[in-house]
Amino acid sequence: MTQQSSSLIPHPSSLRWWGWGTLEQSYDLDRRPNFWPILRTRLGVSGDVICPPVEMGAIDLPQSRLSPRDLADLERIFGVDGVRVDRLSRILHAGGKSYRDLIRIRRGEVEHPPDAVVYPGSEAQIGELFAWAKRSRARLIPFGGGSSVTGGVEPVDRPPDVPAITLDLARLNRVISIDRASHTATAQCGIFGPALEAALNAEGFTLGHFPQSFEFSTLGGWLATRSAGQTSTGYGKIEDMVERVRLVAPRGCLDVKPLPASAAGPDVLQMLIGSEGMLGVIVEATMRIRPLPEARDYRGVLFHSFEDGAGAIRELMQRGVDVAMARLSDAEETNVSIALARAPGTRGARLGMRAGQWIVHERGYGFDTSCLMMLGIEGEQARVKRVKKAALEVCKRHGGMNIGQSAGRSWLRERFALPYLRDDLLDRGIMIDTVETAATWSNLPGVYVALKGTLEQAIAATGATPLVMTHLSHSYRDGASLYSTFVGAQRGDPIEQWQPVKRAATEAILAHGGALSHHHGVGRDHAAWLARQHSALAVEAFRALKATFDPEALLNPGVLGVGEW
Repeated sequence: MTQQSSSLIPHPSSLRWWGWGTLEQSYDLDRRPNFWPILRTRLGVSGDVICPPVEMGAIDLPQSRLSPRDLADLERIFGVDGVRVDRLSRILHAGGKSYRDLIRIRRGEVEHPPDAVVYPGSEAQIGELFAWAKRSRARLIPFGGGSSVTGGVEPVDRPPDVPAITLDLARLNRVISIDRASHTATAQCGIFGPALEAALNAEGFTLGHFPQSFEFSTLGGWLATRSAGQTSTGYGKIEDMVERVRLVAPRGCLDVKPLPASAAGPDVLQMLIGSEGMLGVIVEATMRIRPLPEARDYRGVLFHSFEDGAGAIRELMQRGVDVAMARLSDAEETNVSIALARAPGTRGARLGMRAGQWIVHERGYGFDTSCLMMLGIEGEQARVKRVKKAALEVCKRHGGMNIGQSAGRSWLRERFALPYLRDDLLDRGIMIDTVETAATWSNLPGVYVALKGTLEQAIAATGATPLVMTHLSHSYRDGASLYSTFVGAQRGDPIEQWQPVKRAATEAILAHGGALSHHHGVGRDHAAWLARQHSALAVEAFRALKATFDPEALLNPGVLGVGEW
């Protein structure tokens, strides 16, 4: 099969150039009456809109550095409709979606836009672009959905005679084939999450990869950053799902053979996954897919403490109880999550909610003190029933209380919506960012305590009252990932306030045995710490790989600490 997916590509004119997602979508705070009272009390903020984004016309956008001859060359390669130098295109490709990115663009600061955005529709065009860039001393940035939160897609400051071209892969958006015997699918890597999943679902399959950025991220972006999805505990991270990639580099093409396993030396496939566009452009991949689940059971389980919940997840993993998701929020995050719940729309629903709260309280739990786990199980009906029974037995041994599927349905309905809330908080002068890591079960408690304490102290040092919320997001037999959201009122310059907080959190993670990144990648923001995790020799090896694949350093200089403008 070959399927075009253009109908599910977000159109640039529909996107929030200053924030997340599309213009017609937002986070419906009017139906969540408990949220702002909690935030006002905790942070000492008014909740009023005090710093909305500027109008796009107010942005003083630097002129493109390309000459008329350069533009003519690019149009010859990509066609007139495949080269864009308009304001909106350049602004949309000027950065990612990190806190620093959003603060700057909301203030109208677009310092380093690309000089042009090109849309390759074939490998041959990418090869021609490499040849042109070598002649023109241009630098090239591969771009998927633009959801990077680590500075991975910004054309950072560069000499005035060095143009930057962004390669938007949105036209490479086809599912090429599905191998039913092998349960694999081959697709072009510019395909967005919803389009890929829809094409697989139509044939009775799923990839099972649902990062929070799912609606606005691509297969190539997932592979380039070693992405994780919300059900990665059951389905695996993206590096577990991939069987083959095809990478086009300035030195040539590398096509990894589709094999279930190999002992032919070091793993070349895994060398390319997580390379963040510094070696070449990942244009095509063969992915391991699963049959669509016949049944799903997502429900909430309350625990008395974060330690109890983590103990239950560790037992689930080490006993081989094959859940799709076990997402455990600490008490702070549980409290805010409950406050974000939509108000019941009917009298019956309100009575049901009060009855549920009474039962929870009578059994010694509380939504302001307990920790909520979202437990998800997928598969055949009989399997779901069997795994649910085993999982709830484990949870019960650790003091867990099953509160039913209502919480699970609510989470599934809104699991991609939270990034829209960030825009609302930024409107109201609130700092909000996330850090994520992974650690072994023996190190995890220490990382959790150190990270939470460090974030609270660093935010308080800026003069703001801190709110730090953490959940255990992805789990393994030997450890798990921690994902922390930190919030506080903005004080002074928002970026100058944020930088020491981010730095302190990263230092605390590494000092206590955590990973520099579990699933957001390295980009440029984390590059300074990369040798702390991998060693200086490993970073030297990355540079050697760069020199082999991209000897003129055309591609994405600075990511992973490799290459310069």
